[in-house]
Amino acid sequence: MNKKYKILVTNDDGYAAEGLASLVTALRELEDVSVTVVAPAGEKSACGHSLTLTKPLRFVAVEDHFFKLEDGTPSDCVYLSLSAIFKEQKPDLVVSGINRGSNMGEDITYSGTAAAAMEGVLHDIPSIAISQVMDFANPKADYTLAQKTIKKIVKQIKEGGFPLKDREFLNINIPFSKESAAMQVTYAGYRIYCNDAEIHKNPRGEEHYWLGLHPLNFRAREGVEGMSDYEAIRDGFISLTPIMLDLSAYKSMKSLKDWL
Repeated sequence: MNKKYKILVTNDDGYAAEGLASLVTALRELEDVSVTVVAPAGEKSACGHSLTLTKPLRFVAVEDHFFKLEDGTPSDCVYLSLSAIFKEQKPDLVVSGINRGSNMGEDITYSGTAAAAMEGVLHDIPSIAISQVMDFANPKADYTLAQKTIKKIVKQIKEGGFPLKDREFLNINIPFSKESAAMQVTYAGYRIYCNDAEIHKNPRGEEHYWLGLHPLNFRAREGVEGMSDYEAIRDGFISLTPIMLDLSAYKSMKSLKDWL
């Protein structure tokens, strides 16, 4: 009897998200694979790499091998799964997504999708974050290409091993409106940010703010060879970016010493 390749799946869009269902469907089509889902009970987009430390958390069974975590973040989902579900043996792989919307450039630091992959590699588990870039003028997402891509990537990892180093995860972004696309290895782009918030008043005159939806504006990074994730998506490629958790600015260490 073949040993099953164990995959832990999570996301930041919540357990009922269409992208999560599409991911699970795709992974369960692979041979000798066992998929366990632990996802937040509600949407946790842009929650970053946060853990819940001030209140208890509870697993709620949705179906066999599928749980939602009440009030949990994506990082909570991975962390607690290793303590409660995989305490005897770690999963072979963590896959987070399929996110509805891109996770490119410095957005990775906001992303709950990416954070789940960060949590996975902190525990020495190969991990992937996968996101579907959206044209929000057309709110209906097509996850077909993302499904094909994740099946191909996971099959290659399963057969040939994870290609990245310790505490590095693979961040994948899928272009929209593409039935097929070539893969491109990229670096994280330099996103241009603005500060946009819309003010609204409720019937009692109290003011509330909604954070705005920022356009995807990027520029090239100086002195970096290759293609950024944004350039790849713009040109219709699937973007594969290796992300490391070491945030040290090594090139600035000498200048900081001189400054001191």
